[in-house]
Amino acid sequence: MTSNVSKSRDTQSFNYIIRSGLAGGVAGCVAKTVVAPLDRVKILFQASNPDFQKYAGSWSGAFRAGSELYKEGGLRGLFQGHSATLFRIFPYAAIKFMAYDQVHHALMPTREQETNLRRFLAGAISGTMSVFCTYPLDVIRVRMAFQTKASGSNSSAPPTFTQAYKQIYNECTIVTQPHNAQPAVQSRHYIDRFPILKFYRGFFVTIVGMIPYAGVSFLSWGFLRSHFLPPSKVGHNPPTPIADLTIGAVSGVIAQTASYPFEIVRRRMQVGGITRPDRWLGLAETVSAVWRSGGWKGFYVGLSIGYLKVVPMTAVSFTVWQSGKRLLNV
Repeated sequence: MTSNVSKSRDTQSFNYIIRSGLAGGVAGCVAKTVVAPLDRVKILFQASNPDFQKYAGSWSGAFRAGSELYKEGGLRGLFQGHSATLFRIFPYAAIKFMAYDQVHHALMPTREQETNLRRFLAGAISGTMSVFCTYPLDVIRVRMAFQTKASGSNSSAPPTFTQAYKQIYNECTIVTQPHNAQPAVQSRHYIDRFPILKFYRGFFVTIVGMIPYAGVSFLSWGFLRSHFLPPSKVGHNPPTPIADLTIGAVSGVIAQTASYPFEIVRRRMQVGGITRPDRWLGLAETVSAVWRSGGWKGFYVGLSIGYLKVVPMTAVSFTVWQSGKRLLNV
């Protein structure tokens, strides 16, 4: 009993929380760096960049798109927007994994209390908290990765972090509408009075999509570890990096499949200021546009490259997180 109380106090201490967040932040940065070129290609496919739609829909197309990016800008072209990614991903991953540790302990203080529902809730809550805190950085990152030499920019150079920020901040969202669309005009006036809202394009659908993604990801992670690495086998011999990589990869595949349609809609809304600078694209309008352009398959454009990215990213993320926790004695 005394041991459990002592453990509870330790997991809720400031020192423990900082170490847990540090392990998660580093894990996120390493994982994102590993898949940065694939991430940029996926964004171009998801957001329907006109220069790269001819490559969408196949594994070979993803590699051809990557080759064109490399010819266009070398390694810099493959990693365009990655500085913003790292700037966003460290606090995002730190908050997500740190929150997961805390929520997991609150909902499941003992192994006997671990259930699939509680694992799902712990993942969904931690993912939602991280998005609330870092979403504007994600919008800036997507804008940096989306623009190519011929897509929506008068300059041949891709936007820097500062330029992307200013572009979003200065976008005008007021347009002339028919009289029967007055509520839409009023909402645009409201958005222009509060420019910070422009950095939250697609925020609602992101939160909706984050619940199944983070929830299923941590649910799969916890379930697979409990099934294949029960306490009697773990003991004083922690799971090997290979075990962490394998379980993380499977978790990533399951989570990506469950949440991908939400990601498609989110990307379309995030680049709305470029593709439709005269309009504020709403959720219903974006969903309709995706459906008209490709039917139900339109919600899975780029999924193959999504797997190609998510599998190593999730595997590396969970593995580095666990390794960091062991190193920091979390």
